Amino acid sequence: MTSRELLYVKTIAEEKSITGAARKLYVAQPSLSQAIQKLEEQIGTPLFNRTTNGLTLTFAGERYYYMACQILKMYENFEIEVSDINNLKTGRIHLGITNHLGSIVLPRAMRRFVEICPSVEVHVTEDNTANLERRLLTGELDFVLMHAPAQIQENRIRYEILERDPFVVVLSPNHPLVSSAEPSAGSPYPILDIRLLEGQPMIRLYPEQRIRQVTDAVLRRAGIKNIRTVMTLRNHTTAQLLAGQGIGITMVPLRYSRLTTEQTPPVLLSIEEKYRAWWDTCIATTQDSFLSRADQVFIQCMKESILIDSQ
Repeated sequence: MTSRELLYVKTIAEEKSITGAARKLYVAQPSLSQAIQKLEEQIGTPLFNRTTNGLTLTFAGERYYYMACQILKMYENFEIEVSDINNLKTGRIHLGITNHLGSIVLPRAMRRFVEICPSVEVHVTEDNTANLERRLLTGELDFVLMHAPAQIQENRIRYEILERDPFVVVLSPNHPLVSSAEPSAGSPYPILDIRLLEGQPMIRLYPEQRIRQVTDAVLRRAGIKNIRTVMTLRNHTTAQLLAGQGIGITMVPLRYSRLTTEQTPPVLLSIEEKYRAWWDTCIATTQDSFLSRADQVFIQCMKESILIDSQ
């Protein structure tokens, strides 16, 4: 049955005539009669008693009328709810974000979003990029703010690049390599020839972490084969603090380097562009995903937050 058939039966029952219902529905009387006759044939029982005083409902007709009223009311409520969702009066967002991007981007983006959409509920999942991509593909998440892979292999995910974040070398202020770095007008810090890291003690993250994958690729491009790992850990902030104390050397994204609040900060050095030491912050969605208006507003808030931070 269709919503049109439900409305036909409901209106005829209330008007108690085909003529009155046809007038109210703005349809031709013969068309309405044929539609009801076809419906009765489909369900195998009459819905109306044809009497000299008009149409009355059969027992089956009464049940149909009751159901039609319920379904049409549910549909009306749904239309109102969809209208509220489209007008940002209500709704829910399921977004994913990496842990550290969450601390950088979410506070400002969320503050702006609440100003625009105070009644929209936001569910945030913080996880590593591999798990976020998996949840995105299963439909658990609407979109993800993350870092794009260096080589995109999953063609079901669309990555919208928002910003390129360069990596920097982190080491202690009294490390001998500090004096080897050369100032450059196009870099935020003096540039260190990355080949000088050959044989140096390194503090590294775990292989499945994207920061580690980027830094390993940089070392390979520099032709470094003698990598002396003194410590492997998961937290990049801890790695920076240890590097600042002279335990070893590490590499982190420039944005993440600003999260440390050590009284004696480590020295940060830039890397030559030819080594492609960077990663791209992106919005990840599936190729066939539908983004609600609230999703689009939140994404715009995150873009604005990233833009402000980069200035």
